[in-house]
Amino acid sequence: MKKELFQYSDCPLYRSMNILGTKWKPIIIYALRERKARFGQLSAAIGLISSKVLTSTLKELEADGIILREEFKDVSPRVEYSLTEMGLALIPIMVLLIEWDAQHHADSVPFIANT
Repeated sequence: MKKELFQYSDCPLYRSMNILGTKWKPIIIYALRERKARFGQLSAAIGLISSKVLTSTLKELEADGIILREEFKDVSPRVEYSLTEMGLALIPIMVLLIEWDAQHHADSVPFIANT
């Protein structure tokens, strides 16, 4: 992970931001809030993320215990991603951030949060 010097810090905010503090992680988590999704579905839902970045970010979120990656060995193999209980616990926090943004950035484009 980043900043090896502080990797074992006792600061709860540092640990939390180490897990969530990239451009795409919160967006991926929020995209998985209601249902499982395949890689292509996530890519389409998010839009501007490259396949390489989506792949590496999903691996990091899985390693951190935020998402679950399930492989299905059907005739046509598939992989589905979903939130773990720890990942689901982040959704109310993200909703609060969306509400905070709406209060403090009234001139921004409205965002509809389906919660």
